[in-house]
Amino acid sequence: MNVIIHDLMERQFETLFPHVGKDTCVICDTGRIENCIGCFGCWIKTPGKCVLKDGYEHMGELLSKSDEVVIISRCCYGGYSPFVKNVLDRSISVLLPFFVTRKDETHHKHRYKKGFKLSVYFYGDAISPSEMETAKKLVRANCINLYVPQYKVRFYKSMEDLCQKEGIQ
Repeated sequence: MNVIIHDLMERQFETLFPHVGKDTCVICDTGRIENCIGCFGCWIKTPGKCVLKDGYEHMGELLSKSDEVVIISRCCYGGYSPFVKNVLDRSISVLLPFFVTRKDETHHKHRYKKGFKLSVYFYGDAISPSEMETAKKLVRANCINLYVPQYKVRFYKSMEDLCQKEGIQ
């Protein structure tokens, strides 16, 4: 299964992905997502599932079943757009509340055994070189924390640029 997390308008998404397969789960902004409240309920009260019931409570489990996750996000000061950041925050249940040390860094243990590939496509017409560097470091850190074995990060000025360079019709 693949997952696409994006902050595009519906029409933009349909232009990029006119034929989404049945094995692909699309996560988009429906206007219903609540902010993570940092309660750690997904670790303690309802292990693996967020306590907020808004349709995004199973994000950790969804990521754990994915072969590949594709993120399409406006680049905001070297980070994800607010919606995409919120989805990733709500995915913390993919991890356990216990710690391990890897390469002299402290990280959470992985709840699920399966990893996934990650492809991140940032877009924006004025992404500075320092924002690109910050975004690359952010994605690299996310991959370490989420046990992602393989990833790529790309930057595009527009949706048209993304379509052209990625060979999307």
